[in-house]
Amino acid sequence: MKRDPVDKLALRDEAQAAEVTPERMQSSLFGEILDWMLMPLLLLWPVSIGVTYLIAKSIANEPFDRGLEDRVTVLAQQVKEYNGQISAPLPYSARDILRADDVDNVYFQVSGSQRELLAGDSDLPLPSDEEKPVPWSVLLRDDQMRNTEVRVAYTFVNLQKIRADAIAAEPRYALVQVAETLDKRRLLANQIIKGVILPEFIILPIALTLLWFALTRGLSPLASLQDHIRSRRSDDLSPIDSRGVPEEISPLVRSLNDMLERLSQSIDVQKRFIADAAHQMKTPLAGMRMQSELAMRQSDRGEIQRSLEQLSKSSESATRMVNQLLALARAENQSSHATPLETIELNSMTREVVQDWVQTAIARRIDLGFEGMQQALHVKGNSTMLRELVNNLLDNALRYTQEGGSVTVRVRADDERPLAIMEVEDNGPGIAPAERTHVFERFYRILGSQVQGSGLGLAIVREIAQKHDADIDIFNNPRSHDSRFPGSLFRISLAVANTDAEESGSN
Repeated sequence: MKRDPVDKLALRDEAQAAEVTPERMQSSLFGEILDWMLMPLLLLWPVSIGVTYLIAKSIANEPFDRGLEDRVTVLAQQVKEYNGQISAPLPYSARDILRADDVDNVYFQVSGSQRELLAGDSDLPLPSDEEKPVPWSVLLRDDQMRNTEVRVAYTFVNLQKIRADAIAAEPRYALVQVAETLDKRRLLANQIIKGVILPEFIILPIALTLLWFALTRGLSPLASLQDHIRSRRSDDLSPIDSRGVPEEISPLVRSLNDMLERLSQSIDVQKRFIADAAHQMKTPLAGMRMQSELAMRQSDRGEIQRSLEQLSKSSESATRMVNQLLALARAENQSSHATPLETIELNSMTREVVQDWVQTAIARRIDLGFEGMQQALHVKGNSTMLRELVNNLLDNALRYTQEGGSVTVRVRADDERPLAIMEVEDNGPGIAPAERTHVFERFYRILGSQVQGSGLGLAIVREIAQKHDADIDIFNNPRSHDSRFPGSLFRISLAVANTDAEESGSN
């Protein structure tokens, strides 16, 4: 058979895509925590170095700025005016004080009211012309001199002499400046930085080592828990001991214990189902084998026919028991959270189920009726399971009702509570009050009952009712007036679905 070339290309593309699809890498909790702790540390470390440098620079500037202020103040005190002439006679000791510095270059300048040079370095930059002089107030600025950054301290000296008999003239100011280079400041700042940063290079590896050790020690309970779980037997579903587990891991252990409990319950249900199936199937299978062997030994066609009829009844009984066992297993294993719930109109669903049993009722000469409501009555539930519930109630009622009797299925709303009521009543032999708590047990049969059955129908009803949070009650039939056949009334109470809220939510 010739294959379409398009199919070949598609298959080849799928194969290539499967080959290049990378496997999902498992993330490490240890690595995740370590990354989230190291990343902020490594990001903040250079920031801390920069902040430390700025602080060190500010700290280094303060003492040198005070020294500059003292120098400019001493120099300003030497400025004098004699007969209109400004002078700044500096003794050699004062000049030595200004110049004495092993690291930085120190410059000074004294200029008159017209900014003419009186003493010092002529190339020292002047302050801005827009600046208003404030006498004897020492100011600081950063500037450049001979292509080198300098720190300048300067002040203005008031030269105006005011006589008592004269009007004050325009004030005249002399400018005094002292500047120094920044080498010494940088040296001090670098020393501070080294004193702070160098220990960090030693502390950081120690901190990382301690962090690694702390994480290893902190996650060791997980490793111990893993070893403990691995050492358990495969059939050991007992709860995990959480007494030695840290508080942060306790929710995980509780979740595992909940899962183990659910798994244990599921396994118990399966074991019980297998045991019940094996126990209950032995009798019909043995009867079928005996009838088949008897039929093979018979030569009379009438006897063979009777054996085959009995064999057919036995196989029908076995089939019904298997179906009920499977239905019970499905009901028990179906968790309430996993059950797909839908809005069900209880009237129509129950009527459909009753119609399926009409032929059976006619064959048994039983009057089967249905009483419903004119308006719709909605409940939340699983349609398949609720149909199974009604089927088993009807099967139980029809089996225990004698010929000529009646079975009525009724659907109504509760007058006081928001409940949907479904009732199945018959006029059979009834159930004594002492027996009503036991009839829902699997394989339980009332003594003296001549009706054939597996004892599973009402157990299925109870399981389905529990999955729907429904209440189930048993009463005598209030409409039966025969003391020999008081009848039974099974009442299922289901919560009414709020269809108005659902419709408004969907809109």
